[in-house]
Amino acid sequence: MNFNDQATAIRQGEELDPGKVEAFLQAAVPGLAGPLTVRQFPRGFSNLTYLLSFKNRDLVLRRPPFGTKAKTAHDMGREYRILKALRPVFPYCPEPLVYTEDEAVIGSH
Repeated sequence: MNFNDQATAIRQGEELDPGKVEAFLQAAVPGLAGPLTVRQFPRGFSNLTYLLSFKNRDLVLRRPPFGTKAKTAHDMGREYRILKALRPVFPYCPEPLVYTEDEAVIGSH
């Protein structure tokens, strides 16, 4: 049994606008070289997780699921702040690079 989640094609209805995501990230993260390709990690049942591949770097994007959610559930801002606080004292924690509440970028915040 393989427990590694491999990025695959994006599930129907969970697509992102790659042009908007690429423009936002290239403005926010220095040194990214395009073009951007987007794939999705299919496992998991809560927040959606995508693999963003640039020519020179891979990134992971997390967003809440589509549809109606409880107000405090799937709080990406909270997840970002916790990871940002943990990173200096726990180096195995992923490094959060950028967070936005602009729904135009990924359709959610």
